[in-house]
Amino acid sequence: MKKEQVVHCQFSVWYPLFRAVTIRSVILPLPENVKEYLLDDGTLVVSGREDPPSHAQEGSDDAEEIQWSDDENTTTLKAPEFPEFTAKVQEAISSLGGSVFPKLNWSAPRDAYWIAMNSSLKCKALSDIFLLFKSSDFITRDLTQPFIHCTDDSPDPSLDYELVLRKWCELIPGAEFRCFVKENKLIGISQRDYTQYYDHISKQHEEICRSIQEFFKKHIQYKFLDEDFVFDVYRDSRGKIWLIDFNPFGEVTDSLLFTWEELTSGKNLKGDQGEGEATEQDYPVFRCTNSKVTVQPSPYLSYRLPKDFVDLSTGEDVHKLIDFLKLVKQTQLYLPFHTGEMLQSQMDFSKGHARDGGQLRTQKA
Repeated sequence: MKKEQVVHCQFSVWYPLFRAVTIRSVILPLPENVKEYLLDDGTLVVSGREDPPSHAQEGSDDAEEIQWSDDENTTTLKAPEFPEFTAKVQEAISSLGGSVFPKLNWSAPRDAYWIAMNSSLKCKALSDIFLLFKSSDFITRDLTQPFIHCTDDSPDPSLDYELVLRKWCELIPGAEFRCFVKENKLIGISQRDYTQYYDHISKQHEEICRSIQEFFKKHIQYKFLDEDFVFDVYRDSRGKIWLIDFNPFGEVTDSLLFTWEELTSGKNLKGDQGEGEATEQDYPVFRCTNSKVTVQPSPYLSYRLPKDFVDLSTGEDVHKLIDFLKLVKQTQLYLPFHTGEMLQSQMDFSKGHARDGGQLRTQKA
């Protein structure tokens, strides 16, 4: 994967070319001071909030000022303000119907949905966006390591970061699909939400595959800037296909029900087609979760845990793991046997749930 391919997958690069077949969006330049705020490791204080002033009645308990500390050196944390940027964002949100799906040049904060009050990426104000962005590893990677998996040693291209606001649409996870294109040929289609079983996908997979193939040939093929790429689509209740996003053809993108070895080499892709079906060159491999037995937990669950805990459970940080095992051993010497056994069970449980998520920390949303 080359750096040029990553640049071509920026939203502002492909959106003008495919505006007619995707969700309406607004692109705003990201000011440098906003970028610095998003990368600040300090206490999370969300800016852009528009809380109505509270008016307490005289004589009521709420009117009394509570002094929580006697320390005169105590300082109150205050978020920086971005009045001009806030006004532009609010205007854009209003023009898109009052609710938006936010992202940066490439990624959306899908790994941080759990921190929002509504457990969703639906945002109505800049404060909602900041809360998600400052809590997201995906956003941090966009800002700091956009070319981490590129193989060419050329200088990093200069980037202009942007805030992308997409009109909020209630998309059903079972109607999203990821498509893999190599040498301008659609070679594979995967169910996007592969952790769940959807009965309608299993029953309609041939029709779904055919409609996506027709959409690709009509709107995408030979129109994108690269010949190897990945794109996501949504199939609505009427069977119409909508373009959602483009991603680089490489390990930075989640291959879902495929492996990157299969996709790059073509190995095992031919055998997925039955006899009598379309020829290899014009019929992509379609994969979906075809049994309730294979249902898995969401790969984003591990992002709810502190990074140190995930490093321990996956063994990514050897020194942390050694220190923790020593602590567990000492604890078992002083606690009853069943308590030590419970600690070990918790470690095993966390390891099973964090293993997949730890790997996704370097993958695109």
